[in-house]
Amino acid sequence: MLTAFARAFRTPDLRKKLLFTLGIMALFRLGAHIPAPGVDTKALSACVGISKASGQGNGALGLINLFSGGALLQLSIFALGIMPYITASIILQLLTVVIPRLEALKKEGQAGQTKITQYTRYLTIGLAILQSTTMLTLMKNNPSALLGPGCSGTNVIFQKVDWIGMAVMVITLTAGTTLIMWLGELITDRGIGNGMSLLIFTSITANFPSSLWSIKQGSTTMDGWPVFFGVLLMGMLLVGLVVFVEQGQRRIPVQYAKRMVGRRMYGGSSTYIPMKVNQAGVIPVIFASSLLQLPLMVANFTNPNATKGWAHWVNREFGMTTNGYSLAYSVTYFLLILGFAFFYVSITFVPDEIADNMKKYGGFIPGIRAGKPTAEYLQYVSTRVTWPGALYLAVIAIIPMIALAEFHASGKFPFGGTTILIMVGVGLETVKQIESQLQQHNYEGFLR
Repeated sequence: MLTAFARAFRTPDLRKKLLFTLGIMALFRLGAHIPAPGVDTKALSACVGISKASGQGNGALGLINLFSGGALLQLSIFALGIMPYITASIILQLLTVVIPRLEALKKEGQAGQTKITQYTRYLTIGLAILQSTTMLTLMKNNPSALLGPGCSGTNVIFQKVDWIGMAVMVITLTAGTTLIMWLGELITDRGIGNGMSLLIFTSITANFPSSLWSIKQGSTTMDGWPVFFGVLLMGMLLVGLVVFVEQGQRRIPVQYAKRMVGRRMYGGSSTYIPMKVNQAGVIPVIFASSLLQLPLMVANFTNPNATKGWAHWVNREFGMTTNGYSLAYSVTYFLLILGFAFFYVSITFVPDEIADNMKKYGGFIPGIRAGKPTAEYLQYVSTRVTWPGALYLAVIAIIPMIALAEFHASGKFPFGGTTILIMVGVGLETVKQIESQLQQHNYEGFLR
């Protein structure tokens, strides 16, 4: 593998792409540490530290902070990270199923996809303005609602900042998100791998060493080293499991009949439909996490210091403490991931459309009649394959909750859920692209 890396850097065009990608990733991490105007960085660091030390952080912004590489809790110019773009992409993908105009654009090929991408950019800017306005207003008036009780009574934004200053901050955060979106597209066009995925990968891995080390420091045992190495061993096993499942697929054979077009013979070839075990990817985990954050954020907006009533119950059952998450939260999270996995697969994998395309070009599955029987068979196989994929996603996602409750560690468990799925998935995809580039130059790839 190291030899393959050396050969990659000896290839001029591939070396240029790799260095360009690394440069953009470094620029992205630099922006995550530049504070936005009007932010009292000392007060912000102090109150966030108190909330983390007491284990009373409500975790309402955990997913956004994860995708921003910790920039959110620092209120940097890249505080929103890539999350508005991810949300916009998911919304457009869901709307494609219900809006005929978007469905028609999707079928137009590259021209239609370019138009959908443009709509995604516009929606990203709108969501960035909305999220930054809401977040900054709460940070100024009631920071404890977002950052935890440790920030109660603390001015993380200078009081002298008026509405003009707040507008400048909103423009700054929105511009930061737009710049991240542009950097991601630059990586996709001129670098290696998918730009947006690599930026998310960079954000997650940036906090990975500190999260891992916090397991050792946060352990309540006399010696944190056994816990540290136990978590490290568990993480290695999880990585192996994720790689095994992510590479797994059910291949449905397809045979194309021979047909004459003019004087030329076409068809007669054999291929297959690759149906991945985890067809939904990390989307169900993101959906479930975002949905479970809504009641917690509503409770903190209305009554952040409640000691009884519905707000207190929501904070107790859906908030994270030093002992991890509650049983109700874990069970709800598990069931939501299962439901969203089947929902997402149902809107992205359309058996009727695949069966019609196969019939149009003379393709058929051996032993299955073309048309409706083929669609029914594909639906049957898809349902059976989705079950293990959905269970796999749900189990991987709740592993951090079990680990926190078992180890009684105040730090975040670095191996699990969204973190490990994105790290392994993006890593595998990027390595495959580098390998394909090497094979174009008659070099051996990474996987021998």
